[in-house]
Amino acid sequence: MAAARFGILARSFSTSGASKQLVQPPIQVFGVEGRYATALYSAAMKNKALDAVDKDVKEISGLLKTDPLLNDFILNPLLSKDLKKEALDSVLSKKKASDLTKNLFGALAENGRLNMAGGVLNAFGTIMAAVRGEVVCEVTTAKPLDAAMKKDLEASLKAFTKTGESLQITMKVDPSIIGGMLVSIGDRYVDMSLATKINRYTGLLQQAV
Repeated sequence: MAAARFGILARSFSTSGASKQLVQPPIQVFGVEGRYATALYSAAMKNKALDAVDKDVKEISGLLKTDPLLNDFILNPLLSKDLKKEALDSVLSKKKASDLTKNLFGALAENGRLNMAGGVLNAFGTIMAAVRGEVVCEVTTAKPLDAAMKKDLEASLKAFTKTGESLQITMKVDPSIIGGMLVSIGDRYVDMSLATKINRYTGLLQQAV
C-alpha cells in the first residue's frame, strides 16, 4: 500500500492537488529531480521509514558511482523500460531495499527518467542533510584555494547558517570559470565567476554596437 501511494505521488506531483498531499522537507530542492526526491521524502515520512530510505539512498548512490556496468545498463536507450524496471527491482531486492526505494526506481523506469537517478539521489541527500541540521555548500573556483583562503571562505559562509547547523563544504575546481567562484549553499546559488561577468559585459557591448 505504501509503495502504491508513492507511485501515485511520483507520477502526479506536477499537479497542485498532489503537491498539497506532500510532507514538505526542511529545504526546497528544485527541478524534476527535486520533485522526485521530495515525493520520496514525503512517502518515507508518512510511513515512518525515513532512516531506512536514507540508508538505501546512500548505498545505491555509492553503487552508481562505482559500478559502470550498472550505469551503462540504466542509460542504454535500446533496453525496454520493463526490462530495466525488472532488473533494478532484482538488484534492490538483493540489497534488501525498502519498498519505497524500489517504487522510486520503478517510477523512474516507467517514466523514462532513469538517467536522472543520480540527481534524484543527490537531491534526497540534500534534504537529509537539512534534516540532520547540515547545510550543504559547494564552492567552485578556477584554481585550488590555499589553506588560508579556505579558512577565510569557511568563516564567511558560516554567516549563512543558523544556531545548531553545521556547514558541509565541498570544493571543486573548474578552470572554465576563469576567476571568482560559484557558490551553492542550501537552496541558494551565487555566480561570482569572472566568465559570467565577461559574458555579461560582452553582451552589453554587442547591444551597444
